[in-house]
Amino acid sequence: MALYLRLLSFLRPYLGRLLLAMFFMALVAGANGLTAYVVKPVLDKIFFEKNEEMILLIPLGIVLLYLSKGVFDYLQAYLMGYVGQRVVTDIRNLLFQSLQRQSLSYFDRTPTGVNISKIMNDVSLIQNAVCDSFTAILRDSLTIVGLIFVVFYRDWKLALIAFAVLPFATYPIVEFGRRLRRIGLKTQRKVASLTSFLQEVIAGQRIVKAFSMEGYEEGRFRRENEELFRIMLRRTKV
Repeated sequence: MALYLRLLSFLRPYLGRLLLAMFFMALVAGANGLTAYVVKPVLDKIFFEKNEEMILLIPLGIVLLYLSKGVFDYLQAYLMGYVGQRVVTDIRNLLFQSLQRQSLSYFDRTPTGVNISKIMNDVSLIQNAVCDSFTAILRDSLTIVGLIFVVFYRDWKLALIAFAVLPFATYPIVEFGRRLRRIGLKTQRKVASLTSFLQEVIAGQRIVKAFSMEGYEEGRFRRENEELFRIMLRRTKV
């Protein structure tokens, strides 16, 4: 949690765009709730009452509803993408600035590939936390609130039954999230190791060729790559 709070501090310069994106997220959530709400009127007016006037108006309204939802969704995605990219750019600048101020002993004990991986790969993962995770949590939370209102408005007894079952569905989601975080950490470490290996081998090609070590290095890379494959496969299984 402390890490996320620290990450949110990078959002302050872009608070205006963030709030505007949240506004469009709320509109998307409202459109989702409205979509669920109109299901019953559509069935009643068109299929049961066979109201000819509604047969013309309701499809037009549904098209406009989905068109508006698509526009709002695009605007919030663009704004969150802008904020996420700016945060990633700012963090990369800070990391490189910090790297330039490290002592020579730090560079002696830290492989070059690890530093490159931190600046390029690890920072890119932050964009997922800023854009994808934050957007999904906020937008889905607003959507859930809207759908809960619709469900209780339609049938409060059925809604209470659904809420009674909800806690049993929460535990697997939390457990899967923990497993994904552990696998994600292993993936980052392995990518850093593989990047360091590539930098070492490519920079030392004269030595590799001088001692005819191409086959040996190919075997090392194959083993490292297979380990990364197994980690990514575990993530897919989860």
